[in-house]
Amino acid sequence: MGGLSIVTSPTDEMSPPHLRAHRAFLLSNYLLLGAASGCAFLTLSLRLIPSIYGFLLIILHALTIGISVSSCSTITSKNPSGRWYGAHMVVTVVAAILQGSVAILAFSQTDDFLNNGLKSYVRQDDGIVILRMIGGLGVSIFCLEWIILALAFVLRYYAYVDNGGDSRRTAKVAQEEENVGGNWPWMVKV
Repeated sequence: MGGLSIVTSPTDEMSPPHLRAHRAFLLSNYLLLGAASGCAFLTLSLRLIPSIYGFLLIILHALTIGISVSSCSTITSKNPSGRWYGAHMVVTVVAAILQGSVAILAFSQTDDFLNNGLKSYVRQDDGIVILRMIGGLGVSIFCLEWIILALAFVLRYYAYVDNGGDSRRTAKVAQEEENVGGNWPWMVKV
């Protein structure tokens, strides 16, 4: 089973805690995907496209959806690279900070944000309700992204432990470790 599925076939390399963390990571990403897409549709219902802030808000939700999809596909691949993992972590942190700030702005300055920044064409009362729903989903997205970051770290740790701890060693480092005792000058040897 590939794609978007929580049911993964347990492999010989995966320990039971690793498998549980893997499933929790996928479930969290699916929840994030649902919350971000709901937030994007609520934002679109405010009719914000002519506004630059509205456009940036829609781009932020699209970025969050992209992060969720890419992390699901990365974690289900057999050999995720370290660079992809690092890039995922950085982009997720940036998106989490931006989602949290938008959520705080939506709750604390709802009227000003709706009238001055977003310039919505929806009635004021409806716009406030929709913007507060976006803020509530933004808080849940913020929390889910930090949970996903913690689970990604745990999964990286389990992958390192399940591989015997040798996944980061290169041939040059291994060769230098073998020659530590033999190539030192006689004054340095103890």
